[in-house]
Amino acid sequence: MLTKEKVQLFLKEIEVDDLVHNFQVMGNDVYIDMTAHSPAMHEKKKLEAAMKQAFASEFGEDVVLKLKIASPEPSEVQQNQIKGKQIPGIQNIIAVASGKGGVGKSTVAANLAVTLSKMGFKVGLLDADIYGPSVPTMFDTVGAKPISVEIDGRNLMKPVENYGVKMLSIGYFSGANQAVVWRGPMASKALNQMIRDAAWGELDFLLIDLPPGTGDIHLSIIQEVPVTGAVIVSTPQHIALADVRKGIAMFQMESINIPVLGLIENMSYFTPEELPDNKYYIFGNQGAQYLAEDLGIPVLGEIPIIQSVREAGDVGRPAAMQEGAAITEIYKTVAQNMIESLVERNKNLPPTEAVKITTMAGCSPKK
Repeated sequence: MLTKEKVQLFLKEIEVDDLVHNFQVMGNDVYIDMTAHSPAMHEKKKLEAAMKQAFASEFGEDVVLKLKIASPEPSEVQQNQIKGKQIPGIQNIIAVASGKGGVGKSTVAANLAVTLSKMGFKVGLLDADIYGPSVPTMFDTVGAKPISVEIDGRNLMKPVENYGVKMLSIGYFSGANQAVVWRGPMASKALNQMIRDAAWGELDFLLIDLPPGTGDIHLSIIQEVPVTGAVIVSTPQHIALADVRKGIAMFQMESINIPVLGLIENMSYFTPEELPDNKYYIFGNQGAQYLAEDLGIPVLGEIPIIQSVREAGDVGRPAAMQEGAAITEIYKTVAQNMIESLVERNKNLPPTEAVKITTMAGCSPKK
């Protein structure tokens, strides 16, 4: 006859008694509650199969084993590693994103970075557009190479610095005319190294210039660091705003839950120098405002089409550095609005958690 004592002795014999926290014997049914060594699903399946085989060999096929296998609680160290993943010294990580390409997202990110630096903040800019890096060109640092520095026994990359902004980009490691042809995991690994193996030092803001759309690079970023908030860049036309809606929806997914600080409408209108009071809405009027109202997010600013913005980006000196120019004041207002939204976000919401990819189909926040 099967007894509780026999089962207890057998659990010690197969050396799993330390994993079992409760068991009952009712006739030929054995109910066991235990905790797996690892939270991995395949480890739990292996443990279940091994237990059933062992019981069948010892007690015969008539004994029915009913297992309940729980995942182990993470240790305090693991919890800190999971929740933290914060880069030491960096106060706020801001993702600059867009639903589609061609809306001037990198130009906006570059000008926001120099504007924040001029306002007295310590700023870093990570060019996460692995396949189309533009930061080296926009900051006149083409050909520059990050040097290696030793900090606390680790060899780290020292970001390239210009105009008061610390920068890292895959463009500093590949030639100007060299195509980066990588699969997703390789791109993600390179991005991870630029985030984790860099001597960023003390920063008030790390702006991350994301590639267009929603994809593997975006998931890698939100998995690697707890992004404080996202700034979305769009142009006013309907086709761009339709894609922006999807980009915002990605950040607002329950499993990702990154606050959207606001929407920046780029190329809002055109004002000729000779007709300063005229505004021509080439791509449509107030499209971003309507979308923002619909989604309940603020508009951080409207940036007009100005020839000097393009020219400044091409020669590697962001337009927001022009003293006394209208575009400089516009970017200052955008930056101030972003900071206000960020302060409100930090006051009313808990810190963002890094995201754990649980399946190929989705994400969940790390607990």
